Amino acid sequence: MDEFDARLLNLMQENNRLTAEKLSALVGLSPAACQKRLKRLRENGTIAHDISVLSPEATGRKLTLIVEVTMERERPEVLDQFKRTMRAAPDVMQCYYVTGNADFIVILTARDMKEYEEFTRRYFFQNSNVQRFQTNVVMDDVKVGLKIPVAASGAA
Repeated sequence: MDEFDARLLNLMQENNRLTAEKLSALVGLSPAACQKRLKRLRENGTIAHDISVLSPEATGRKLTLIVEVTMERERPEVLDQFKRTMRAAPDVMQCYYVTGNADFIVILTARDMKEYEEFTRRYFFQNSNVQRFQTNVVMDDVKVGLKIPVAASGAA
């Protein structure tokens, strides 16, 4: 990855709708070169997804919850089943298998506490492999994003 790739990736993380012409002006390459590089970065998996980030308030999902989930047993099949379940759950925005006091960190949205209670019944209480869960309700979105700082290979 060179400096041009790094610049393109940083710009695309801010706004993936920038035109090739705009990227060209910002990066210092031709529009065609920008398009070729972006195509390569998508094909090699560096750009994993092109997504739109929605406003939870605009979609009626005003609550963001961060939940620590501890499993009863840490057998591979139990963990894999929980991972599959969380991937398929539409309310779940992110799920991480982690080290520490909990086995998973789940970040999800809900319209209200009643909807979250229904989620806990469906995914935690009805799962005999969930030993416990601890919920944190987000009071203020201080920083939200998925941006990863990118530098050219070999750069500090």
